Amino acid sequence: MKDILQDVVAHTHSLGFISLVKVTNDGSTQFDAMAEDRSVILSAEAHAPVAEFTGTFGMPNLDKLALHLKNPEYKDNANIAVVEAERNGETIPTHIHFENAGGDFENDYRFMNKAIIEEKLKTVTFKGASWNVTLNPSMASIARMKLMSAAHAEEPTFNVKTTDGNLVFSFGDASTHAGEFVFQHGVEGTLQHTWSWPVAQVQSVLNLDGDATMSISDQGAMQISVDSGMVKYNYILPAQSK
Repeated sequence: MKDILQDVVAHTHSLGFISLVKVTNDGSTQFDAMAEDRSVILSAEAHAPVAEFTGTFGMPNLDKLALHLKNPEYKDNANIAVVEAERNGETIPTHIHFENAGGDFENDYRFMNKAIIEEKLKTVTFKGASWNVTLNPSMASIARMKLMSAAHAEEPTFNVKTTDGNLVFSFGDASTHAGEFVFQHGVEGTLQHTWSWPVAQVQSVLNLDGDATMSISDQGAMQISVDSGMVKYNYILPAQSK
C-alpha cells in the first residue's frame, strides 16, 4: 500500500506541476492527471490492481500526502489503511489513515469524492497519434539537454527536428542566442515539421526513475512513457507549431 502511494507521488507531485490525481478502478487501477496549464496530460495504469482502492476518487493536495509518506513516524511497522464509509447507500473510500507503530501519532488524508474529482479533472481523451520517431533516451542525452537548457535558461521551449537520421534539439532562433545538439544519433523515422515543447516539463519527466521511452509525432504530440516497475505512466505533451 505504502509502496504504490510513494510511486504515484514520485511520478506526479515531484514533477512540480501536478497537484491532483484521479484514481479509477474498473478491472484495473488507473491514474489520470493534468498540469494546470494543460501542458502535460498523464494517463497511467498499475501493473496489478491495487486491492485497497475501489471505485473512483481523487487524491488532492498531493504535497500533504507526500509529507505523510516521508514522515519518520510511519517508516517502520506503521498502519496505513484506506478507510471506507457509506454515502447515499454506497460504500466508498473516504480517506487514508496513518498510524505509527506505537499508536500515538495519527493522521488522516482525505480523498475527493467522485463527483468533485470528475468536475475538477475533466478527462481529456488522447485520440492517439502515429509516432514517427521512437527512442529510449540515454542518461548521457538527458545530461546534455540539461547543459544546453542551462545555457539558454531564458528559453521556455525547445525545438525538435530530425537531420541526417539524427534527432536534434535546438534552443533560440536567428534573432537570439541560439544552440542545438544531437539528442539521439541514428533514429529511425523522420519529422517533416519542426515543433516546440516546454523545457521544464520535458526535463522533469525525463528525470523520473524508471525505464523511459520517448515517442514523437509529426501531428504535434510527444509521449514520454515511464515504467516504474509498479505503474506505467504515459505523459502526453501537445506541441506548439513554430
